Amino acid sequence: MNQVREHWTGRIGFLMAAIGSAIGLGILWKFPYTVGENGGGLFLLSYFICLAIVGIPIFIAEIILGRSSQRAAVGAYELHDKKGAGWKVTGWFGVLASFLIMSFYSVIAGWGMSYILMSLNGFYQNLSGDEVAKAYDALSTSGDITLFWHFLFTLITTAIVISGVRKGIERWAKIMTKILLVLLVLLFLYTLTLDGFGKAVQFIFHPNPGDFKLSSAIEALGLAFWTLSIGQGIMISYGSYMKRSDSVVQMCGIVAFSVIVVAVLAALMIFPVVFTFGLEPQAGPGLIFQTLPYLFAQLPGSLVLSTMFFTLFVFTALTSAIPLIEVVATNIMELKNISRKKAAIMVGSATFIFGIPSAFANSSTIFPDWAAIYGMNFLKTIDSLVSIWVIPIGGLLCSLFVGWVMDKKVAREEFVFGTKLAFLYLPWRFFLRWVVPITILIIIIQKSGLYDFDRLLRGGV
Repeated sequence: MNQVREHWTGRIGFLMAAIGSAIGLGILWKFPYTVGENGGGLFLLSYFICLAIVGIPIFIAEIILGRSSQRAAVGAYELHDKKGAGWKVTGWFGVLASFLIMSFYSVIAGWGMSYILMSLNGFYQNLSGDEVAKAYDALSTSGDITLFWHFLFTLITTAIVISGVRKGIERWAKIMTKILLVLLVLLFLYTLTLDGFGKAVQFIFHPNPGDFKLSSAIEALGLAFWTLSIGQGIMISYGSYMKRSDSVVQMCGIVAFSVIVVAVLAALMIFPVVFTFGLEPQAGPGLIFQTLPYLFAQLPGSLVLSTMFFTLFVFTALTSAIPLIEVVATNIMELKNISRKKAAIMVGSATFIFGIPSAFANSSTIFPDWAAIYGMNFLKTIDSLVSIWVIPIGGLLCSLFVGWVMDKKVAREEFVFGTKLAFLYLPWRFFLRWVVPITILIIIIQKSGLYDFDRLLRGGV
């Protein structure tokens, strides 16, 4: 059966979907604790630079691939690979990344759904910090409860994808993205009243060279991939739904600026709470589920604050989980010529099943010897595999393909159409061909442990 390709109703539809995809758990979950672990201000500056020199060039390249081909990732590479050199494998990297991320992403998002219920019940009231932390330990080690929330989150995401581009993805992206932005601003305004706000501003914006490590800058590069949803095939699919009349450069610029604003607001929402109670910002991943619930319970209006925060958490997860299902489903629809409903159900079911070991990762019920063999539990193994290898390699291949293989006339036409920023084409092409590949290779080398670039700063070899 031939599928008629849907398109966004307009620019707002694309922007809400793209911004919603980018403003995911990468910003609300990974970003704050990564800033905390890497010294604050100088890391934030490094992150902004990485967005500019790596993230945005790849973001534009993926949008160009999608809109010019009107196909999802695999088909886009195949269409532009005039010599049939097998570049469509790059599209499969995006499909694989989205599939693997969704399998454990829904587990983490499911914990957020559980915390909404816990917040509504006032569970944290009168509990010590250790007792709140133990509640998270109990949840994460309860495979059956985690599995329930994993299933529910996957079901909701799949149902939205089944509804289509306009009635499903765009409609719900507009609703949820607007709500999450309102919640984010309200929580930020509340933190302005806290005693720790000044210290948070100092920590976030004041560069401290003493805390700088080259590996921190490399961590910022990796975070730029997560927070722009690049290297996952998402923006190729979303680009294929764009109308010809929209400016690629303008749309990408708005999305990137929105990501920066939300990232800063997220940090300014979380760290004032941390500093108000004199805690260290280097709390790691436990910051969201172990530290913040206890701190919220100490503040006036704790039930409302905590419920708002975890609702925000789940909404950000949903807006970025939808394209993860969409990427895989769209490629299956095109390659196997099946309906959207059938493809979405297949993908939702597959990610749920593959995510079961992640749901039980902390319970030692499934694969009890996994950590002993691989050094980390199943969920962290998949996360590490995607972060270190799949996404960076996909981004590297994308930059090489669009920069060196794709017809430069097509790339230029897509870049300059409808924009007054055509003069940026040559700098963009230069960065895509040279700067991006080199920096991604550095990410892969550092994160894989092949070489520790911090030695350069320590005077080592």
